[in-house]
Amino acid sequence: MSQVLDTPPPTASAATETPAQLAARYGLSVSGARPSLPAYVRQLWARRHFITAFATAKLTAQYSQAKLGQLWQVMTPLLNAAVYYFIFGVLLGTKHGVPDFVPFLVTGVFIWTFTQSSIMAGTRAISGNLGLVRALHFPRAALPISFAIQQLQQLLFSMAALFVILLGFGVPIRLSWLLAIPVLALQFTFNAGVSMIVARMGAKTPDIAQLMPFILRTWMYASGVMWSLDKTLSGRDLPRVVTVLLESNPAAVYIDLMRFALIDSFHAHQLPHHVWAFALGWALLAGVGGFIYFWKAEETYGRG
Repeated sequence: MSQVLDTPPPTASAATETPAQLAARYGLSVSGARPSLPAYVRQLWARRHFITAFATAKLTAQYSQAKLGQLWQVMTPLLNAAVYYFIFGVLLGTKHGVPDFVPFLVTGVFIWTFTQSSIMAGTRAISGNLGLVRALHFPRAALPISFAIQQLQQLLFSMAALFVILLGFGVPIRLSWLLAIPVLALQFTFNAGVSMIVARMGAKTPDIAQLMPFILRTWMYASGVMWSLDKTLSGRDLPRVVTVLLESNPAAVYIDLMRFALIDSFHAHQLPHHVWAFALGWALLAGVGGFIYFWKAEETYGRG
């Protein structure tokens, strides 16, 4: 003998309510809904230990299969600098007229590599970690920020080798070396912001990761990594807009500021006008703008 359970018919008011009204009545919310910007910042801050631990773990695992292990963190940019020295310094003669060319070149390579690696890692921050994104609930900005922190940690290892190179080529220790701290802070903010921009783009269009090396290579050649922009631009009748674009190039700004901080033969007159204002402006524009741009698509990451 079966029992029939009668469900009372819905009231007239309930039958006419929209899904949003029903959700509000029963206290339901959209799964994975984007929080407000202040709430999103608080969520990120609450997970700051996860972000730093994730960055450290990724850095440790990066060279875990190599026999030389973590030494590659220093050897990779040094080998790049050696190749650039041979091609540009020796074969193309860009070292002529540039005092302390080896410290000049190595500083440029290390600082540029920081930006380049942060952006390349950012392009795959979401698309390369879909399993983590779909399995756990956390603010997705934690991923591109953690990759930027990973590259900052790697740069700090490289800076130790850079200081040895500076001393080995007779560059004295000066108080101006302390300027490296605010320069790195501004550059990190810029890198993290751009990483969040390309992370959102890469989440929707993974092919961005294939295009990015060509964009970054072109950017590197315009940033004075292997030659002096000041020496190259002087005496040339270039359109004013071209000169301004090259001098205000954010990568060139951070590279020149670091050279000014570390190399005593790199003088203030070689810096673009208002260079600190450019450095701060780029950091705020990319950092704040990139963060908001990434946050606006929070609900879409890992879906579709």
